[in-house]
Amino acid sequence: MILANIIHDKQSDQITSFSLSGHADSGEYGKDIVCAAVSVLSISTVNGLTEVANLEPKVVSDDIEGGFMEVTVPEANSSADEIAAQAILSTFQNGMRDISQTYADYIKLDITID
Repeated sequence: MILANIIHDKQSDQITSFSLSGHADSGEYGKDIVCAAVSVLSISTVNGLTEVANLEPKVVSDDIEGGFMEVTVPEANSSADEIAAQAILSTFQNGMRDISQTYADYIKLDITID
């Protein structure tokens, strides 16, 4: 099962980080659509933060075993970059919510206010 956690700042309600761990095991290797969906969504989010919102998120992942990714979002240099970052992160959260509702046997999503 994939465990996903999205962290919001208590005061601003902005998304400050997210983490993913585990494996969906919803299909054989190379044909696991839940894993593929989560992977594409998370990598696209990191790419969007970097290329669209002009941020350098801190990314920690297990490149050898896979199944783990933690992304921490730094403060933006401008309000336009902050708006872009939060739009990207909200889209990630909405996508993860949809995946977790459709494939509840394979992914658990927690949204935490910290």
